Order: sequence, then C-alpha cells, then structure tokens
Amino acid sequence: MPESQTHSTELTSQYVAQVTDDLERNTKEQERIGVEIEALQEQLRALQHDHTVLVNMQLALGSASPAAEAAAPSVPHQTSAEPKQSRPKKAAATSAKKTASKKPDAKASPVKASTAAAKLTLVELIRGHLEHESEPRSAAEITAALTQAHPDRSVKTTVVRTTLEGLVAKSHAHRAKQGSSVFYTAAAVSEPAPAEQQQEGAAG
Repeated sequence: MPESQTHSTELTSQYVAQVTDDLERNTKEQERIGVEIEALQEQLRALQHDHTVLVNMQLALGSASPAAEAAAPSVPHQTSAEPKQSRPKKAAATSAKKTASKKPDAKASPVKASTAAAKLTLVELIRGHLEHESEPRSAAEITAALTQAHPDRSVKTTVVRTTLEGLVAKSHAHRAKQGSSVFYTAAAVSEPAPAEQQQEGAAG
C-alpha cells in the first residue's frame, strides 16, 4: 500500500506541474494575441485615416472614382488580416496612377521640379527616399527625414509604417528584421537603368 500511495502522489505532482505549465502558456498566449490585436487595430486606424486623406485628395483633384468611394464601406466586413494587405495596395495603385500622370510634366519642365515635389504623395516621397538611401532605414528614421525635408507636411510614423508595408506587399520595397527593429530598403530596379544609359549616350 505505501508503494502505491507513493506512486499515486508522484503522478498527482506531475499532473499539477503540467497543468500549471499549461496555464502559464495559455496566459502568455492570451497576452501575446492581445498585443497583436491592439497593433492591428492601430494599423487599421492608420489605414482608415490614410484612406480618408487619399479620397479627399481625389476629390480635390477632381478625379474621384465611385469605385474608390464604394470600397470604404466594405472594409469592416473583411477579416482583420485583409485590410492590412488589400488597402495599402489600393493606396499604392492610386499613387501609381498619380505618378503616371505627373511624370510627363516633370520630364517636360525640369524647372517645375520643386513645385512638383510639394505635390507628391506620401507613397512617392517614401519610395524616393528609400531609392536614395544605401542603408536600410526604419519607419521612424524615414519619418524624421521626411519631416525635415518637408516641414510643411504632417508625417506620422504610423502612416509611414503602413505605407512601407504597402510597398513591401507590392514588391516595391524589402523588409528586414534586426532584433526587435524592422528596417526597409528599396526594391532593386533593373529596367530603368538601360534607358538612362541610352539617354546619356544620346545626350553625349
């Protein structure tokens, strides 16, 4: 009897220890998911703010499309992961259209370059900054640089980070994690290089 009681006590101790460990892991997992939910909510708020700004810019430019305005109400019905991927793509697509419409002006009249720079979208400013940087940059560093270069514009780190993730999703930028920090670099562009060389050769 004493031996069986001892064996039963050991099993009970093992079960107690296992349940304690499971409870601890469960609690940590809840905390981790809670932090992720808060981060996602913050990103969603930043995306909604960015979307509102982009729609207002479209209205101001007189090129607002019904499709862009109709896309906003459908976002809350999507899962929490979709707004992160779909909405930055829409923002990048919108900026791409604006970039395409502004490029001919920049080539035709280099004198107006400074004026055009003031009208560039945040996506274009961030891409341009990354392309001129040889080292990876964090969202905070990019925000500080843009704020210094464009003091008349209000640049927020959350919006910059959201825009950078949108560029990564469109393969226009690369994302690398070093420790607890995230750094971004411009995606390698292979096609424009030969065209620039041809222009230099023609000019020479």
